[in-house]
Amino acid sequence: METMERADIGVFGGSGFYSLIEDARETWIETPYGAPSDRVALGEVAGRRVAFLPRHGKDHRFPPHVINYRANLYAMKMLGVTHIIGPTASGSLAPHVKPGSMVVADQLVDRTTGRRDTFFDGPITTHVSFADPYCPTLRSIAIDALRSLGVETHERGTVVVCQGPRFSTRSESKWFQSQGWEVINMTQYPEAYLARELSMCYANISLITDYDVGLEGIPPVSHHEVMQVFTRNNERMKGAIARIVEKIPAGADCACRHSLEGAR
Repeated sequence: METMERADIGVFGGSGFYSLIEDARETWIETPYGAPSDRVALGEVAGRRVAFLPRHGKDHRFPPHVINYRANLYAMKMLGVTHIIGPTASGSLAPHVKPGSMVVADQLVDRTTGRRDTFFDGPITTHVSFADPYCPTLRSIAIDALRSLGVETHERGTVVVCQGPRFSTRSESKWFQSQGWEVINMTQYPEAYLARELSMCYANISLITDYDVGLEGIPPVSHHEVMQVFTRNNERMKGAIARIVEKIPAGADCACRHSLEGAR
């Protein structure tokens, strides 16, 4: 399967990010793994060719546990994307990680089940290193971009990825906190790992929308409250992504781009 469309940088996120790309044109990308979540929006940001895909679909039709992550990532690969920015709305597991702040994650813990999470089903067994889940070069660019915009930024943090679509129980949340993890989310796995299998650089920016329920004295969160915080911070996130896109060096190379060397 081939596509004539091309892009250098990919962005996953909510439908509010469509306005990030001026004069965007939308196209369906057909992949060997089925259809991605929606049409891909293509255009320019800061003079770079950018592809945007809403991971849940434009109308949020796909809950996190049924997203076709393989199709989403492979669509980006077919476009020629080498760097992916994956912003997410996330909860905080630590008092010092406050709602409205942003975390540039450096680690993740997978607590999901049953998700199609590899392109390598055989016959050649392939073991891809995932010791450091996020691209260090792209993370550094993201940290500098956020701070240049005056965003309260945590330059590292561990994301625990729960299955969803339900939120955690108090006991689960307390357990996650007891491990020293800072952020909870539903979509970072297998999205980040599939990017590594395809030798693409990937960075996450977790926009903290709420405190998770295990923190003492914190009432249970509602989806409505999460979306209120996300909407208020949407413009800041778009500004940060535009700055990151601008700062990614053309032709940049790093270890992520060589992830399959020695994997077989």
